[in-house]
Amino acid sequence: VKHQGYAVVVVAEGAGEELMGTSAEVDASGNKKLPKIGEFLKEQIEKHFKEQGEVATVKYIDPSYMIRSVPANASDSLYCMQLAQNAVHGAMAGFTGFSVGLCNNKMVFLPIPELVETSPRSMNPRGRTWERVLARTRQPNTVPALKAGEKEIDSHAPMLR
Repeated sequence: VKHQGYAVVVVAEGAGEELMGTSAEVDASGNKKLPKIGEFLKEQIEKHFKEQGEVATVKYIDPSYMIRSVPANASDSLYCMQLAQNAVHGAMAGFTGFSVGLCNNKMVFLPIPELVETSPRSMNPRGRTWERVLARTRQPNTVPALKAGEKEIDSHAPMLR
C-alpha cells in the first residue's frame, strides 16, 4: 500500500470459517449461509490502519447473487476452481498485477497492463467522468500530475485508442 498507494484484496465466499465459525442458517435457496468474511476483513483492515495512525479508504464490494443468472454446471465449477487456484498460486509466488486465463488450453498468468492496453476505450484519468467517480466513491485522486510537455486530454470525450 505504501509503495503503490492502493491494494486490492479478493476473498472467496465461504473463507474465514476458522475465524468466524459456521452458521446453521440457510438462505432462501436452502444453501448454508456463509460467514461475512468481506465485512470482517474490511473492519480489520480499517482497524489496522487506524492503530498505525494512517488514513485508509477501504471499499467493500460483495457481488454475491447479483452476478449469477443461471446455476453453474460442472464445467463452470471446474473452470472457476482452476482460475481461483492459479490466482492463489500466482499471488503466493509473489506476482502482482496479473489475471488468470485459459490460453491454448493452458492456464496462464496475464499481465493486466497488456490485457487493457488494446481496449478500444478507456477512461480519461483527468476527465470529468473520473472526477465524478472519485467524488461519488470518496476516493483520493492518485493520478500523477502532468509531466513537462505532456498535453492535457479533452476531458469531455472518451479516450479512443
